[in-house]
Amino acid sequence: MSQSDFLPPERPGTAPYWDATRSRRLLLQRCRACGQLIHHPREACPHCLAQDFVWEESTGRGSVHAVSVHHRPFEVMTTQDCPYVVAFVDLDDGVRFLSDIVGPDRETAAVGDRVRLVWKPVAGGCHLPLFELDR
Repeated sequence: MSQSDFLPPERPGTAPYWDATRSRRLLLQRCRACGQLIHHPREACPHCLAQDFVWEESTGRGSVHAVSVHHRPFEVMTTQDCPYVVAFVDLDDGVRFLSDIVGPDRETAAVGDRVRLVWKPVAGGCHLPLFELDR
């Protein structure tokens, strides 16, 4: 099994998120009770525990908050996938997002660098949100 074989789990609370990735749209939850924008999708707001959300489309742009370069493969990866770069990205929308940074210059990613959303196809017609440097 490879990373491309990943099939998102079917859960009522996350279905709109994964459905939107089929058309390469990044949706974030907003809690109707407290107004907080939330990522990752979940059944209850981590701020107030309400369970009533609306979905908003993200710009997919942000900046690197923290970054780590890894030279050993993880689970479904191979040595050809290395090195891979994992980062916390602060989206301009106001949420922190954990993802990979991809592209030929990924290893040069540094805190504060601007990034933009790109997509990797996976099983079921879905896509994984990834980021590349926006220099």
